[in-house]
Amino acid sequence: MRPQNLVVILGTNASGKSELGIRLANHFGGEIVSADSRQVYRGLDLGSGKVTPAQAGTVKHHLLDVADLSEYYSLAQYQRAAYRAIDAISAAGRRPFLVGGTGLYLSAIIEGYELVDVPPNDPLRTELEALSLPQLVERVEKCAPDAAARIDKSNRRRLIRAIEIAAGGRAHAAAHQKSSRYHCLQLGLTWPREVLEARIEQRLRERLASGMIEEVAGLRAQGVSDLRLEHLGLEYRYIARYLRGEIPTLDALRSELVVAIRQFAKSQITWFKRDPRIFWLDPFGDYFQAACDRIREWEGESGHG
Repeated sequence: MRPQNLVVILGTNASGKSELGIRLANHFGGEIVSADSRQVYRGLDLGSGKVTPAQAGTVKHHLLDVADLSEYYSLAQYQRAAYRAIDAISAAGRRPFLVGGTGLYLSAIIEGYELVDVPPNDPLRTELEALSLPQLVERVEKCAPDAAARIDKSNRRRLIRAIEIAAGGRAHAAAHQKSSRYHCLQLGLTWPREVLEARIEQRLRERLASGMIEEVAGLRAQGVSDLRLEHLGLEYRYIARYLRGEIPTLDALRSELVVAIRQFAKSQITWFKRDPRIFWLDPFGDYFQAACDRIREWEGESGHG
């Protein structure tokens, strides 16, 4: 039996992948399964770039707002939930679209990594938080070389998690054991560096104006710790620092965040560019039509829709 088809829409921050996914799902009668490590959490809306109900329109989205910030939502939990969602969408006669920018989440589904749950190790995390970034990188390279070859070396949270998993004596998410259950078409969307940087800055201004600082202040008021916000990265990390007075002005916050998001987008591109199977859409052309054409062509090649 042939594996079922799965269209994957991936890209960097501010690339327009979410909007493209919605248009394609509308066009093909589909539903979207999110592949974003922060959008699984309730309360992380503006900061995570989560689509609003108005933006989503009539397209049903899965794996948004499925966990509380007091919980740890593991990659293995995500994979199981994504499999269930994708299979249920297909069983209902709809077309699933996997849409997102979290490389490890996407790979867990595309490659079919055989994952195991390793619970958080709070004492170890406390120890690791005291280490510098170079020290964390060195430790990952020693205890989890397979993970070190794949993860973003500038992402403290990913580095700490890799050490935690290695300490648990279990296989890392990106172990060699994998069994893909889907036949995937990966469509990528990004922009040249100068254009992407301008899009990142514009989107950041819009989200700040829409209340992103207030969102983070509200989370702190609800009892979400600054350490938790630090682990969530990017917008949540820097806005929490701003609210604590460590970043003195709104202009300074905006400047630091722009640099951090640009660096993150660069790491996303590095991750995606390692996969030659990704079909990159031309952002300056009619990339919606190009995506539609490529999907139909791919379905013809694979022999089933």
